[in-house]
Amino acid sequence: MSKTSYLGGIILTHIYEKAGGITLEAHNNMINNGTVYSGHLVFGLDIGTRSIVGTVGYKEGDKFIVVAQKVKEHETRAMLDGQIHDIEKVGTSIREVKEFLEEKIGRKLTEVCIAAAGRVLETSYSQAEVEFEEERTITKEDIYALNSLAIEKAYASFMEKNNSNLKFYCVGNSVVNYYLNDFQISNLENHKARKIAVELIATFLPDEVIDGLNKAVEIAGLHVANMTLEPIAAIQVAIPERFRLLNIALVDVGAGTSDISITKDGSIIAYGMIPIAGDSLTESLALQCLTDFYVADQMKQDSTQSDIVTYEDIMGIKQTITAKEIDDIMAPVLEDMTSRVCDKIKELNGGKSVSAVFVVGGGGKVNGYTNMLSEKLGIQAERVALRGKEVMQKIEFLDTSIEKDSLLVTPIGICLNFYEQNNNFVFVSFNGEKIKLYDNKHLKVTDAAIQAHFPNDGFFPKRGKELNFTVDGVKKIVRGEVGEGAQIFVNGKPANIHTKINKEDIIYVEESTAGAPAKMEISQLPESGGSLVVDINHKKVHLPKFASVNGKLESEYYSIQDGDSIEFLKYYTIEQILQFMDISIDTYNTYYVNNNEANMQTKVYENFSVIFSKTDMVTSYDQLMDEEEFSEEEDRTALEESEENSPNMEDGKVLPSEQEKMAEKETAIAPEENIRRIVMVNRKPVVLRGKPKYIFVDIFDYIDFDLSKPQGAIVTTLNGSQAQFMEELQEGDMIEVYWKPI
Repeated sequence: MSKTSYLGGIILTHIYEKAGGITLEAHNNMINNGTVYSGHLVFGLDIGTRSIVGTVGYKEGDKFIVVAQKVKEHETRAMLDGQIHDIEKVGTSIREVKEFLEEKIGRKLTEVCIAAAGRVLETSYSQAEVEFEEERTITKEDIYALNSLAIEKAYASFMEKNNSNLKFYCVGNSVVNYYLNDFQISNLENHKARKIAVELIATFLPDEVIDGLNKAVEIAGLHVANMTLEPIAAIQVAIPERFRLLNIALVDVGAGTSDISITKDGSIIAYGMIPIAGDSLTESLALQCLTDFYVADQMKQDSTQSDIVTYEDIMGIKQTITAKEIDDIMAPVLEDMTSRVCDKIKELNGGKSVSAVFVVGGGGKVNGYTNMLSEKLGIQAERVALRGKEVMQKIEFLDTSIEKDSLLVTPIGICLNFYEQNNNFVFVSFNGEKIKLYDNKHLKVTDAAIQAHFPNDGFFPKRGKELNFTVDGVKKIVRGEVGEGAQIFVNGKPANIHTKINKEDIIYVEESTAGAPAKMEISQLPESGGSLVVDINHKKVHLPKFASVNGKLESEYYSIQDGDSIEFLKYYTIEQILQFMDISIDTYNTYYVNNNEANMQTKVYENFSVIFSKTDMVTSYDQLMDEEEFSEEEDRTALEESEENSPNMEDGKVLPSEQEKMAEKETAIAPEENIRRIVMVNRKPVVLRGKPKYIFVDIFDYIDFDLSKPQGAIVTTLNGSQAQFMEELQEGDMIEVYWKPI
């Protein structure tokens, strides 16, 4: 049987003999000084301003075993403030460290993990949210789109503040929080939501920094297997996952920069740096004591170990100085440095102090550094401390002469970061443009698109322009049609946004399209349709419900425009009725609505009565009035005649008949109380007699309408409004009574 492993950049195939043989792995390790390691060796380099620290080790369970380590100080100031100034000299120093370690472990080293210095690190905090039209299950694609949108916003925000001419690359991002329907959640995938959101930190490095680091390790015969950022590397060791729920600041005080990171609620919430650290203290000491930089640096280190320090100045004269005097010389710079670190911590932490501070790096060993931080942050001195062996409980050194020290936190963190993300820079072609990507071995089409500044919405179908308008004062939105999604090809083959990409891949993305703009006619509105029934010259006419658009009457075929104000009219004016019936306004000169004289702008509602006439109108109502007056005169004449011919006489007196007795009862009522009313019921006149007043319910005594046999819902209106049964009737009232099917 066989299996494969990866050691120091060389793939070894283990061929196990069933009987008595040795493995190729064992043979190889015997060649390499007989040393056998149980894990994959990782080579990490901390390329600092003052020194280079090389570490080789492997992970075994939850422990990291350091096999070998080498520290080499720069012979010249080839690096300043964390930035490589002399690539050749730095490359030569890296080669010396590599060769020492190769001899120590007995094998060649070809790949290395490195970290970029904080001075050139730029970060941008960003938030983004996506809201769906309806609740849906969240997919990986949705999360990618959300993160991409946030990174785009972070990059845009960063570029607004970037006043340099440098070209920056996004080298990674850290999600701080996800939100599901405004509630915080650790993982969005497979949950149902209508809205998702993210908060993240995106990190950026200029191209020249990346190229300088790559070139320096190439000079040493190495290839970058993984690149991280110094604050990320330090936090791997200094603040384990179980502590990140707390609001803690990590300060990595190097020679050229002080790198800061903040944890809270289980996440790294911010990164930052200030371009002042141990070298600034050394320079102040060199100026005061008239020594070169390297002598002053040794004096600074010795002052932390002894009360009296001996040194030689530039004149070759031996001098002695107390540790207290050295502290006093460095005090103004230390005051400035700690003030700036505290200000940056508060800035990154939302304007307030943190609960505790972990300090790593050689610069943090200076007398008084941690005390000044605690005073300026307003926290207990015990909660600001150097972290060395305390955080290295799971770090084991095969070389027992190596002391667990705060100087080693970042170098070991660089090695550990290899297990978190194995990455490098690769080049791909995106729509004809050569793009450099920070390779984490999980690159996808979306990563290349972000680096190429391809718009995030360029992948997904776009809707056409929407229509916004109002109907009877209510806002309405009609969305445009959905377009086509992006056409994606990798090396000429169809792909999607999740397709993995590798170096030298050729990616082509044809941007998604927008659908047709929204369109709608008035007839398509749910409010449209139906008609008004109006009695015109004693004939029922159905008038379609028209819409007024921006004050102008439009038909059902009108195409709605953006911003239109639409009102469905519940009435017609006389003028609009004439227009609809195609009647010239000169045809008639007299108009009546419900027997009242009207004009062109008089409103006509459902079931109203309308009369068009060329002369003054004589209605059935007027005729009825005349007929009623004639009928009363005729009744009086007939009564007189009957009295003259009546046999009911006694001593020259006329005796009243039964009919006359009834008439006497009626006439006993005062004339002003014996009222007659004529009303229009269902467009027909009805005479009400014999009462001093009449209420609505009285009309059922005069019309043929059987309430005992319902034929639906009864509808009763009085002058166009819903009637009240106890409402008093007046002369000429217009009444409607009918059954409405249910």
